[in-house]
Amino acid sequence: MLTYTTYSEAGGVGKSTIGAALLEAHANHGLDVLAIDMDQQNGSLTYLLDVDAPRDDSQADNIVRHLIDRPKGPLEDLIHETESGFDLLPSHNMLENLEDLLNRAQQMADDLGEGDDFDPYDRLRQVLLESSIPQEYDVIVVDPPATAGPHLYNAVSATRSLVIPVEPTGKGMQSVLGLEELVDGLEDRLEAEIGVLAAVPNGVGRTSDQERYLTEIRDRGYPAPVAIRERSSLFEGCWDQQCTPRHYVEEYRDRQRDHEMETLEKIDQLATEIEEVDDR
Repeated sequence: MLTYTTYSEAGGVGKSTIGAALLEAHANHGLDVLAIDMDQQNGSLTYLLDVDAPRDDSQADNIVRHLIDRPKGPLEDLIHETESGFDLLPSHNMLENLEDLLNRAQQMADDLGEGDDFDPYDRLRQVLLESSIPQEYDVIVVDPPATAGPHLYNAVSATRSLVIPVEPTGKGMQSVLGLEELVDGLEDRLEAEIGVLAAVPNGVGRTSDQERYLTEIRDRGYPAPVAIRERSSLFEGCWDQQCTPRHYVEEYRDRQRDHEMETLEKIDQLATEIEEVDDR
């Protein structure tokens, strides 16, 4: 089974938009795909895909209740089918307080003498296994917010692999260096190897500086099979219409634009490359 986390330390690099496009591409390849939205922000996969989930209802069952061992029903009952051919376990506003809630749950487990069985940074993996959800899918992708914390740690612990959208700028390269330090720390804590399936340079222009950063990304050993040119119009259109890039081009553009079709082909190529890396 293919599992990975889409992550970037820098915000605004198209993490969720590229993630949605990859999810759709995997599904179009005939794979059963589940996305898990761990991002508490409004600009998350749940919003982008226009999934009607009770995000602000604290009494409703949601992913956080399962992570803190206070579910109100089966985890699979939370999963929504999307119009893009894959399933989504949606975000919930309780994710804003995830660290505090996990700490309280751990304290409760300690008080009951069950603390050794409760790892606050490994809860997502445990919950998925207990629900047998990995047996139902070929691909599981987790989308956490662009900050280090329990959302990311749980995502990486559950998937052990990363796909990292990168802005080819000095700021973007700093985020890559920060990510390397983060991965080293997570590998020590999880006592497991964490792989980078692909770096996705996004917003690549034709300046010499951006070409230099693109070369540096590849020289640092990151597989970067495709680089996506500046496509702000396409990506902003996705958020306006709440859909994936392919759906936006097919349903909302009055005509096909060659450069946008080229971008969709690159994303499909990237999804294929990621699937092949996982098979090796």
